[in-house]
Amino acid sequence: MADTQFHLHLISDSTGETVQAVARAVCAQFVDAAPQEHIYGLVRGSKALARALEELKANPGPVMYSILDDGLRSELHAACDKIGVPCLSLLQPFVNSLAPYLKVEIANKPGSQHALDTDYFHRINALNYTIQHDDGQSQGDLNEADIVLTGVSRTSKTPTCIYLANKGIKAANVPLVPGMDPPRELLEAHHPLIVGLTNSPERLQAIRRNRLLTLNEDNETEYIDPELIRGEVAEARRLFTRQKWPVIDVTRRSVEEIASAILNLYQDHEKTRHADK
Repeated sequence: MADTQFHLHLISDSTGETVQAVARAVCAQFVDAAPQEHIYGLVRGSKALARALEELKANPGPVMYSILDDGLRSELHAACDKIGVPCLSLLQPFVNSLAPYLKVEIANKPGSQHALDTDYFHRINALNYTIQHDDGQSQGDLNEADIVLTGVSRTSKTPTCIYLANKGIKAANVPLVPGMDPPRELLEAHHPLIVGLTNSPERLQAIRRNRLLTLNEDNETEYIDPELIRGEVAEARRLFTRQKWPVIDVTRRSVEEIASAILNLYQDHEKTRHADK
């Protein structure tokens, strides 16, 4: 349990996702400090703000916000000054700094980043494709993917694909099953970037053991046999080498870190592919 615990109020005139993401990145920099988050989304009027301020008065703590309305911002800052807590705008400093440089009109439209535009529907299509091509499922159209992830069981293939899909990437994943040849469709795919994911045998065993426990399976099985796991990992690496696929070791890496590394590879892949046309 963290030594320092505090209330953190996150207020947004949109969904609140941006505020939450930034706040968590900031708080992660403080050792032994854990925030209790109070999240208020779609705060676009005085009535909605009043509810947030009531909670703030009951549980004083720093405020991080994303509100474009000048009147609501002034009301929020006044309340925070009265209580004596920090009140930090996430967007306004950047908007104010960019405005003189860009010399274009400021929209001041809440939730502009969530508009139902072409990019939005592109992400939805990518997510649908990814769900339909999870865990080796395919309708013979694997070559239409942007990225294909492959590896032995429990190497973060599915969560990484979902993360990529939310960025508009059509991502499929194909598991490598012990004793079975990789699907021909995977070996013959030429359009997508194919990335091999691997993990340390020790880490894999621990993850698989926890997986069995969640399924109320406490018997020792080949799935968690250390020798067999080492063999799986070695065989997967030999396949990646033969196919000349880039490899990412996911041991102790978050999904976000894995996806970031994959996206870097994808940018290079796309440059090479377009240069060859």
